[in-house]
Amino acid sequence: MSAPIESFHDLGLPEALLTALAEIGYETPSPIQAACIPPLLAGRDVLGEAQTGTGKTAAFALPALARVTLDLCRPQVLVLTPTRELAIQVAEAFQKYAHHLPGFHVLPLYGGQSMVVQLRQLQRGAQVIVGTPGRVMDHLERGSLVLDDLRILVLDEADEMLRMGFIDDVEWILTHTPAERQTALFSATMPEAIRRVAHRHLRAPQEVKIRAATATVAAIRQCYWQVRGVDKLDALTRILEVEDDFDAAIVFVRTKTATVELAERLEARGYAAAALNGDMTQGLREQVIERLKNGALDIVVATDVAARGIDVPRISHVINYDIPYDTEAYVHRIGRTGRAGRRGSAILFVAPREMRMLKAIERATGQPIEAIALPSREKIAGRRVAQFRQQIVDTLEHEDLAFFIDVIGRIEKEACFSAREIAAALAYLATRERPLQVEETGTGWELATADPLEATQSERRPQGNRKEILARQRAYADGVLTRYRIEVGRQHGATPREIVGAIANEGGIEGRYIGQIHLFDDYSTVELPKALPPELLGLLKRIRVRQRALAIRALADGQTAQDRSRARTSRSQSASRQADEAGTAAQPRPRTGTAHKRPRKS
Repeated sequence: MSAPIESFHDLGLPEALLTALAEIGYETPSPIQAACIPPLLAGRDVLGEAQTGTGKTAAFALPALARVTLDLCRPQVLVLTPTRELAIQVAEAFQKYAHHLPGFHVLPLYGGQSMVVQLRQLQRGAQVIVGTPGRVMDHLERGSLVLDDLRILVLDEADEMLRMGFIDDVEWILTHTPAERQTALFSATMPEAIRRVAHRHLRAPQEVKIRAATATVAAIRQCYWQVRGVDKLDALTRILEVEDDFDAAIVFVRTKTATVELAERLEARGYAAAALNGDMTQGLREQVIERLKNGALDIVVATDVAARGIDVPRISHVINYDIPYDTEAYVHRIGRTGRAGRRGSAILFVAPREMRMLKAIERATGQPIEAIALPSREKIAGRRVAQFRQQIVDTLEHEDLAFFIDVIGRIEKEACFSAREIAAALAYLATRERPLQVEETGTGWELATADPLEATQSERRPQGNRKEILARQRAYADGVLTRYRIEVGRQHGATPREIVGAIANEGGIEGRYIGQIHLFDDYSTVELPKALPPELLGLLKRIRVRQRALAIRALADGQTAQDRSRARTSRSQSASRQADEAGTAAQPRPRTGTAHKRPRKS
């Protein structure tokens, strides 16, 4: 029996990929990664049966990247997916893993995107193509996608492509790829139609079958909050403040760096918190766990690997601050609570684009995960007042207060204030660090009473209650845009798409209210409505793109003279490029090879 694989270093991956994985926070391969990466690296075909959320994207992307020739900017890997959302997700994963591979390009191809844009990108070249069957067929028929150098073909979620009626398209594409290619087919189930495809097109495949973990503790309450409009740290502290039966918590993040940063920010807010990660010595890790056991710590911020084996009965809550990469990790995480016959709570933070993983976790665990809203300002204030009142009652019942009663009496006589007024002043002083009245410090408080399920309807729905939304839209309706400066630019790797996505998703500003974006070396400018509320500007300042806070600020008269000069140059160059591209797109592309005929659908 072979020894279990404990590290990605044991799989024979190139150093550039291992560095990227370490930066992302991957520490140990999931079961499907450990089973699929070695045969794929060796050039064997693979037939994998695994649910979404088991980590299969990395299982085929990493060995594919290891075998790509970077000097050859032509399609060497083709991944077929059933939906455009999955195509984008897989393409982003390739880009993330290939961060240290110079000259690497991945291109997603899907319907609904401009064909002219895709033709231009195909002309520039890419080593990896990720696409939906219909659009890939379109490009094969045009001759704009040439697969003469294809080495690896991946069919992702084959059963879903069968359900959506794409299986004939998939077989047509397979017949127009080199016969000597390597093929990997992944499917959550293995119906007979998929097995027939595998039998016809895979050569002696190694079969891998991964069963997602389903053993969860019935005593654990599972719920999720959809990340929108509020800083995650603010959301975390608000949730912890009103959670019933809170004793201690483990907060899971993806990277070692994040454990330290989040623990420090929690400490700054008055929580007894510490980091736990793989860079710490065994002695330090044992000290952190011991402090958690004896009550000196209430919150430990940890990575998956560092938290293995923790058995502390007082852990009442597990917070998935960063959603795990696979369902196995989720099951292991929430198993840290609900021990020794006690009840536990598991709370998951889910960004809109991560809802797919949430559904995968629900399928794997066999339990629904309840959506929750953030606690309102009134609820938090009520909880603080109740706790403060209880402290006063306990002190009156158990402490000797004779000296202090005498002090208050003297103040009452000498300063001519009533005992009630003096008590109010003392209450203010005692709660100055944690005010009983919760002030609105940013956007998002209005979301506390909203139906959390509404968040799933649209990623870019304007934030706020109906009255505030209408007022904001009236302010934007005049169409007046002004130019703002943000502190992220070309040298940081930012793209207009990332900037728009961050402002729309995190700031709640609809795309129609976002104007032109100009990228410069160390900063960028973006046109936004002139009447942005101060609290929204405060939120936008904290939003991060490429790990940099936007630090947004309005420019005088919309933009500086230097901005205007650069913008004119940029527009001139853009217009010239568009004219060239329009001329190129207008010319018919020559067909190469034999004519491709699309199968007829019955």
